[in-house]
Amino acid sequence: MTAAPLYEVRNVGKRYGNVVALQDVNFALHAGEVVGLVGDNGAGKSTLVKILSGAHAPDTGEILLDGSPRNWHSPHDALQAGIETLYQDSGIAPDLTVAANVFLGREILKKGLLGRLGFLDEKKMREEARQELERVGIAVPSATRAVAKLSGGQRQAVAIGRAVAWANKVIILDEPTNHLGARQAAEVLQVIRQARDKGLGVVFISHTLPHVFEVTDRTVVLRLGKVVADAPTASFTHDSLLKAITGLK
Repeated sequence: MTAAPLYEVRNVGKRYGNVVALQDVNFALHAGEVVGLVGDNGAGKSTLVKILSGAHAPDTGEILLDGSPRNWHSPHDALQAGIETLYQDSGIAPDLTVAANVFLGREILKKGLLGRLGFLDEKKMREEARQELERVGIAVPSATRAVAKLSGGQRQAVAIGRAVAWANKVIILDEPTNHLGARQAAEVLQVIRQARDKGLGVVFISHTLPHVFEVTDRTVVLRLGKVVADAPTASFTHDSLLKAITGLK
């Protein structure tokens, strides 16, 4: 891609005491691109995700969004800038409805006095939730159904759909297909494609290499806190990517 990156870190380093978690890491993401972030346990993926999401500040280096330097003081700062992060536990409230989950933390209040008293406009939230999920290709039986009654794939799709609905720049997905069956994982991967088609930048963290090959445009490999490979996903084979991850010849 020739356009300037949408989101990037340059020469980022992070230490926890004597442990070097990241060293001189460069990572870039373009609009309308899905980048796979892979590496073995302890490679530094979680630390990089925390920096990208605003949860941790880097010790060295810089963060840029739309080419402008940023200093996140909290995940809320990144969220306000259009960066949504979905961790493995998905942040779904199973006892609430699909609509309530889509608007979790962003509830719509009724107009006038009722709104000032804290009454929610549940009808509007149901309708807008349905529209947003349909727009990104998510089919759920009803926006009024409790999330606990959905399949694992549907729950994860709702969580990602919520992120797609609210993000306007970047979505960071940490193992979104973990513990899902083949059909459920396929539903989630399709939502990721929809996010890319919407023009969002997507960071896809996964240990499941077939999913990385299926949905990503480019893959970045971390090993022992350093970027050891950054190339179009199509340029890797399964063996070459595995060797990059493990360092084995």
